[in-house]
Amino acid sequence: MPNIIPITDFLAPELDLYARKTEVQLLNREHPEEGIFIAESPKVIERALDAGCEAVSFLMETRHVDTQAEAILARCGSVPVYTAEFDVLTQLTGFQLTRGMLCAMRRPLLPTPAQVCEGAHRVAVLENVMNPTNIGAIFRSAAALNVDAVLLTGNSSNPLYRRAIRVSMGTVFQIPWTFLDGETASTHQLHELGFRTAAMALRDDSLSISDPQLAAEEKLAIILGTEGDGLANSTIEESDYTVRIPMSHGVDSLNVAAASAVAFWALCNH
Repeated sequence: MPNIIPITDFLAPELDLYARKTEVQLLNREHPEEGIFIAESPKVIERALDAGCEAVSFLMETRHVDTQAEAILARCGSVPVYTAEFDVLTQLTGFQLTRGMLCAMRRPLLPTPAQVCEGAHRVAVLENVMNPTNIGAIFRSAAALNVDAVLLTGNSSNPLYRRAIRVSMGTVFQIPWTFLDGETASTHQLHELGFRTAAMALRDDSLSISDPQLAAEEKLAIILGTEGDGLANSTIEESDYTVRIPMSHGVDSLNVAAASAVAFWALCNH
């Protein structure tokens, strides 16, 4: 049975995880085994539970306990369920986007790159992509367009930040992912994992994304760079291919999230 705990005061300490802890505090870099993330909305929470994530507590509108939350709560035993009326919860920034339900969950231990890439034929590599909205959008495209796994460099935004999870519609729990060591994409490590590497970059000598050489590769790592500056020169120079998306009307590039969708469609669906 769920452990229902009514909340009437927005300043109640039980709400600290949801209302007053920063993303960095929740991440808890010094003790990652104690890290927490916040999943928003019933669909996202269900996807996290399906992926094996452990619920720590819930926060929801009182009216949802016996309606849309009932099946979810039945999966979580006696986990605390903090309930409050709408006027209390709307003091939470962005609460209207949560469909009335939040869940604090333990961060899972990350697998190794080798574990993430086992059996994969197409992987996305994100080099210092720092915007959580872009991270979420890239994961959603990856899930929809046959990407097998996502690897991120150390300075990339964490896929379990609240905005990234929300924008991804919970697909961060469906696509295997982990972090690489270092601040740039390690083409050497990717080669050791059996992948040829395709750096998405604006170079005069770049291949068109429709080049049949790319589609013919059995295992391909598609490397996308940070917003604005793109990929490090060293990453481009060490990659097997440099690839660009043909543009028109004088446009020279796309936002990294939009570029990822085009790249995944062109390179992961053959």
